[in-house]
Amino acid sequence: NSAANRSRRLAWAAGFYWLLSFAAMLVFGYRDWSRRGEFLAVFFAMIARFALLQRNEVERSEGGRLSLCWPGAKLSDAAPLSLSGIAFLLLVLSSVSFDGLSKTFFWFGLFGLNPLEFPGRTAVIGIGTFGLVLMFVLLAAAFILAIVLGQRLAGSPHSLSQAAGLLVWSIVPIALAYHVAHYLTALLVDGQYAIAALSDPFALGWNLLGTAGMQIEAGVAAGAGSAWWLWNLQAGVIIAGHMLAVLIAHGLAWRLHPVPARAALSQFPLTVLMIAYTVFGLWLLATPSVG
Repeated sequence: NSAANRSRRLAWAAGFYWLLSFAAMLVFGYRDWSRRGEFLAVFFAMIARFALLQRNEVERSEGGRLSLCWPGAKLSDAAPLSLSGIAFLLLVLSSVSFDGLSKTFFWFGLFGLNPLEFPGRTAVIGIGTFGLVLMFVLLAAAFILAIVLGQRLAGSPHSLSQAAGLLVWSIVPIALAYHVAHYLTALLVDGQYAIAALSDPFALGWNLLGTAGMQIEAGVAAGAGSAWWLWNLQAGVIIAGHMLAVLIAHGLAWRLHPVPARAALSQFPLTVLMIAYTVFGLWLLATPSVG
């Protein structure tokens, strides 16, 4: 059946990617590939900068001591990202944003498609590819424009690459918040299937953990009551991510502009962009969509 075929294709794709990564580590070395080539490792390393725990570097040789810290505190000595790092972070945010936009009635309406009669993924692969590229280009252009205007307002002596490479770190909490909000519904429903599959991972009729026959509660994400708390939770995550991003951006601005007035001026365009993106994210949650 189609579900089995999709699972089979996913397994083949995952296996191929594992072999590709393994070969790349043999060629380039584990450290270089995991830090520069394997996109999940790169993204998770960026997210780790916002962890609530940190290890004392002085005591690392002795096993280290974990201590609490503010999210983003590890960015105090972060180096500006390269052009590829900037593009990667903007792609992470733009791709998940477009994934949400591509399911809206608004997007289908732009191309004269009836969202209630979804023609299938194959029929929209062209406009989907176009939209994904366009979303990245628009976000990158808006971000660079905000940095350029901020540098002009502050009279900054720093280069565009240095300012953009440092301030793009503030995009990480926004991207993380969008991923959490976007996939929260899937996690609540599909996560139950994952728990059931743990008892019978190879579909051989096992029940190792006693969860193989568990009842899947798809209604956890359906109904007026569920929709209310789910939407508010998603909105709260997005708002919290943007608030943290603004704080991080302000802190990084101090590294570029030690004078408070200049630091504040440099942040005005970027703050406006973040507010606009917050409104866009909340609109994505509220507007009618398919699935």
